[in-house]
Amino acid sequence: MQPTIQNPVIRPAEKNDVPRIFAMIGAIAEYEKLAHQLEVTEPDLEESLFSDNPAARALVATVDNHAIGYVIFFYNFSTFIGKKGIYLEDIYVENEYRDKGVGDKLFREVAGIARSEGCSRMEWVALDWNQSAIDFYKSHGASKLEEWRLFRFNRSDLEALSNSQ
Repeated sequence: MQPTIQNPVIRPAEKNDVPRIFAMIGAIAEYEKLAHQLEVTEPDLEESLFSDNPAARALVATVDNHAIGYVIFFYNFSTFIGKKGIYLEDIYVENEYRDKGVGDKLFREVAGIARSEGCSRMEWVALDWNQSAIDFYKSHGASKLEEWRLFRFNRSDLEALSNSQ
């Protein structure tokens, strides 16, 4: 069992958490070697999390009222099951708080939300080189779906496809 830190609090994100979450998104982008793809701004993030029709939800992990980690998630849907699910977009904990149970608490909290809200599953992706993330997910009993491949259109691809009609 990994050591835990003193009383990390997991709570729903609030508008005043946006600057800290934004900074941590920058840190995860650096870690994942994807900073060149980072387009989000603080106002974008606030709109996505706190508008009248939010695109996603977030939880933060705090120690002494300072956000040290976050998780962002949103609903998806399974036509085969006929129920909503949760897609976990990001889970991040600052370096000095890793391997101390904070990520575990964030992950379990989202799983609890999924269960309490009647979701059929919780899904996410991990970079193939991020062995620590893969090990973390496997240690919680997650299944790696070998037969599935992720596909994506970026904004310019969407524009090109929608204009080619």
